[in-house]
Amino acid sequence: MKIESLLSEKYIALNLELESKEQVIENMLSIVSEHSGVKDVDRLRADVLKREREMSTGIGKKIALPHAKTGAVTHPVLAVATLKQGINFDAIDGEPVEIIFLLATPEDMLAEHLKLLGRITRLAGREDIRARILHAESSSGVLELFREEEKDLPQI
Repeated sequence: MKIESLLSEKYIALNLELESKEQVIENMLSIVSEHSGVKDVDRLRADVLKREREMSTGIGKKIALPHAKTGAVTHPVLAVATLKQGINFDAIDGEPVEIIFLLATPEDMLAEHLKLLGRITRLAGREDIRARILHAESSSGVLELFREEEKDLPQI
């Protein structure tokens, strides 16, 4: 399983104009609401918000990674978005967030969940990749970026 295999253009949104963490999470949930892996969007919302209350998923370097292990999905679900203007996400480095990844995996996929979080963090943690995501002109460009960057990486 690779990031690019979990994404499609309809789960990538660029240059959103949002003003708060709550708006970002709601928007990300709306992006995946019709995803074939989502069986209960209300439960997914509750689980993502519960995880966010436990500790901010603003992981630094302008990235937020709201996520949940949840019974609301039947297989891994991933969405990516960029923001036109950075917003406060209570990130660990105090910097505004501009790139958001929403990840939800079934409760029984803990190992895969952790590996996906790690891969997203490693790739998006690179300055060159963040710049390419933020300057992407299309969803297909973001998808191609992950395809290119993961081509030599092993499956998760």
